[in-house]
Amino acid sequence: MTDATTATAPWLVAGLGNPGPEYAGNRHNAGFMVADLLAARMGGRFKAAGRSARAQVCEGRLGVPGSASARRVVLVKPMTYMNLSGGPVSAISGYLKIPLERIVVIHDELDIPFGALRLKRGGGDNGHNGLKSVTGALGRDYLRVRFGVGRPPGRMEVAAYVLKDFSAAERKELDYLVDRAADAVETLIGSGLERAQNTYNT
Repeated sequence: MTDATTATAPWLVAGLGNPGPEYAGNRHNAGFMVADLLAARMGGRFKAAGRSARAQVCEGRLGVPGSASARRVVLVKPMTYMNLSGGPVSAISGYLKIPLERIVVIHDELDIPFGALRLKRGGGDNGHNGLKSVTGALGRDYLRVRFGVGRPPGRMEVAAYVLKDFSAAERKELDYLVDRAADAVETLIGSGLERAQNTYNT
């Protein structure tokens, strides 16, 4: 893809999670929560991308309406369950010819304390099945917005922990943290990774 084409391509922002109301409040669905808020900010709603894509999408602009900083964005929520997230992200980015440097994945992160946020480009999957699937489909050099959920207490299994809802204490802060993560995505696509890292990495 030429630099000129890259410059005019939209951004693809994928929030990772599991579909269905029984998973909606889970720690593993932090990516969906941030994507839903971004859709609301764009004044749009998620709708099915088509049976073959196995995802919900919302298209619009993020940033100050009508300003030069507003960016074309395609929000994606894979509907395949977490461990197959890469297929829908790859299918939609390929169809829309979105370069890897404009793909952002929002996901829960065990190795970051609850309440903390980190942004980076590339890296491993750290045992996260959604990231493993996306990396298998795209390569590893996409952008990540990592939403800290902390490690499970005691001997609780990781799978059980991430598939539990945020605790009552955590829910008191959750709306603020989701809002902050959405702000970080907007800064990332509007002002670049370094600016977003300097502002939001904790």
